[in-house]
Amino acid sequence: MNTKTLNTKLTMIYWKGEKFWLGKLLDHPEIMTQGETLTELETNIKDAYIQLAMDEVPDDYQTKKIAL
Repeated sequence: MNTKTLNTKLTMIYWKGEKFWLGKLLDHPEIMTQGETLTELETNIKDAYIQLAMDEVPDDYQTKKIAL
């Protein structure tokens, strides 16, 4: 996957399972993943979010800030 960056801040909730750290995004609870370390968990959850948000977006995309 091409590295795409988003200037987005989200809240991750996480906890230690029996073997792995588990976490999900509070803003997108459908995104849940795991990692052997907290650093790996954070990397995995960022990758999952980018994949969800940027799926099927071409590499030459543009951005524009809009008010909601």
